[in-house]
Amino acid sequence: MIKVVPAIDIIGGRCVRLSQGDYNRSTFYSTEPSEMAGRFLDAGLSRIHAVDLEGAKSGHPANLDSLRKLSSISGTEIEWGGGIKTREDVNAALEAGASRVVMGTTAVKDPELFKSLLLEYGSGRIVLGADVRGTKVAVRGWTETSAMDVSTLLESLTPALLEVIVTDISKDGMFSGPDPVFYKNLMNSFPSLVITASGGVGRVDDIKSLEQAGVPAVIVGKALYEGRVRLEDLDYGR
Repeated sequence: MIKVVPAIDIIGGRCVRLSQGDYNRSTFYSTEPSEMAGRFLDAGLSRIHAVDLEGAKSGHPANLDSLRKLSSISGTEIEWGGGIKTREDVNAALEAGASRVVMGTTAVKDPELFKSLLLEYGSGRIVLGADVRGTKVAVRGWTETSAMDVSTLLESLTPALLEVIVTDISKDGMFSGPDPVFYKNLMNSFPSLVITASGGVGRVDDIKSLEQAGVPAVIVGKALYEGRVRLEDLDYGR
């Protein structure tokens, strides 16, 4: 059964969602991150994907206080990303309570450092976040698109890498539905990787389509906040 991982994106200690990774197209929500995490936990969803959007844009963690509040909620497993580029950043996030740290830009800009962190902390603590436009990897909080193809990136990091979150930026926050074929092709090319899909989910049927393609996990964000996917309708990975 596919595992649903709810997303909490944070700016200034508040929940926010972007459309297609555009910081100028952001929607703020009144519910604060810790309250939203409590709702997810009450619905049986313990693993939470949280992103420090300010940190992602600036290149340095900016909302560790929010991480501390989230991680203080008993029973939650916080997967934290955004601006994590150095060993010091990783340590700061783990000390603030993150269960897993998501890194993306470093894997592209300094792959040797990323590999060394994988070996030092283990692939269970360090997860690759591969954000893509088309097939090209975007970095620096989605503000810059590199020339590197996602397959090239994944090939360069295996076999040390075990888990990757692949976000389709063009679909993120648009409710247009993910592309199951894209993820299935990636899984066929890299059978040793556990791939989490992200971007585009707008209804429960989108989750089912990924499940049918064999995708092990999916991140759902804006669709939950807008009521297009209701917590009571979910029965995935509890």
